[in-house]
Amino acid sequence: MRTEWVAKRRGQSNVTQMHYARQGVITQEMHYVAQRENLPVDLVKDEVARGRMIIPANINHTNLEPMCIGIASKCKVNANIGASPNSSNLDEEVAKLNLAVKYGADTVMDLSTGGGNLDEIRTAIIKASPVPIGTVPVYQALESVHGNIEKLTPDDFLHVIEKHAEQGVDYMTIHAGILIEHLPLVRSRLTGIVSRGGGILARWMLAHHKQNPLYTHLRDIIEIFKKYDVSFSFGDSLRPGCTHDASDDAQLAELKTLGQLTRKAWEDDVQVMVEGPGHVPMDQIEFNVKKQMEECSEAPFYVLGPLVTDIAPGYDHITSAIGAAMAGWYGTAMLCYVTPKEHLGLPNPEDVRNGLIAYKIAAHAADIARHRPGARDRDDELSRARYNFDWNRQFELSLDPERAKEYHDETLPADIYKTAEFCSMCGPKFCPMQTKVDADALTELEKFLAKDKVTVTQS
Repeated sequence: MRTEWVAKRRGQSNVTQMHYARQGVITQEMHYVAQRENLPVDLVKDEVARGRMIIPANINHTNLEPMCIGIASKCKVNANIGASPNSSNLDEEVAKLNLAVKYGADTVMDLSTGGGNLDEIRTAIIKASPVPIGTVPVYQALESVHGNIEKLTPDDFLHVIEKHAEQGVDYMTIHAGILIEHLPLVRSRLTGIVSRGGGILARWMLAHHKQNPLYTHLRDIIEIFKKYDVSFSFGDSLRPGCTHDASDDAQLAELKTLGQLTRKAWEDDVQVMVEGPGHVPMDQIEFNVKKQMEECSEAPFYVLGPLVTDIAPGYDHITSAIGAAMAGWYGTAMLCYVTPKEHLGLPNPEDVRNGLIAYKIAAHAADIARHRPGARDRDDELSRARYNFDWNRQFELSLDPERAKEYHDETLPADIYKTAEFCSMCGPKFCPMQTKVDADALTELEKFLAKDKVTVTQS
């Protein structure tokens, strides 16, 4: 749908949604987002202009269906996919993309580090994707020098960043906030640096004793992003990799730098969101969200998890969804899903499904807690269907209709049970929702209670 929308913008020096919003221009993407979110279009424009909302929409990703990320809109969910040298390939990654979109991913990040030609994999994913695509360009920069970090030059990073922009990537994780002076701050950590991109930049700085090239060449990156309307996703290279390391000096020092970089990008009307932790105990989540808003001038916050405990490998989609729901409640704009394979291996399609559904639950719970208009409508409709034993409608309204039907049909598969007034847990005689009390009966009961002044006392 965007082919005609972006045709007139091509060739201009700055084509970002923020640039137009700050000029008072309402783009077609803003109109589309406003309708999709049921928000006034002027609010969308104003939120984009001030930086509290982004519309990641590269002008070369014309099959994109525009969406927004920001505190004024619904809480969003990102799904990570990507081929690795040890597993997966182009076809599998496109299949994962389609699965992620099917189960409600609002954006998808291609984190491929191998398993085929990275340019071909990325091109196929963008071509197939109606949702924004994000990448981490330092991965391909490292691959381009065959893993030899010392050989990397600033031009290598910039070359890959521009290539991703030309291909249509909508937002990129740029690890510009980790500075050489931050590195000694990780000494007291249990898990050191757990960000892959952050680790690459840290090793480069240790090898060359020079400042982070993504920091020193931020101006060059901004110029690329202006030309294609790529949004920054400033990476949290020093995010905590365990609850012990949460909210430490290293994390907070980088966060302060990310705030400075955010305002620098805004000077050129480039859109920004800021990535966050990680592993954070429940009692520190509110602090982390509010601290990000303070340091980064309310730029949208995009968190991985956070995991609230470290003792459940194989179940980290659960440990992290707990933290994600809380983070969304406190004002996080987008949640990056965690699959059951986190810390253990490359996710397969079933892991993608489980991780994504866990995070759709977390995001929706956050929207309800924030009292977003209409957020609970679907819950109420499903509850009515449940009370009326309308099993097919329950399945239809579920986040994962196939799984809901599968579990119901394990014990009661026949079609006749789709209208039965019981499930296999309570059976036909013990279902409490069969206790139907009509309005007339309740009215008579109320008269009786009032007339005879019936009271209930404790024995």
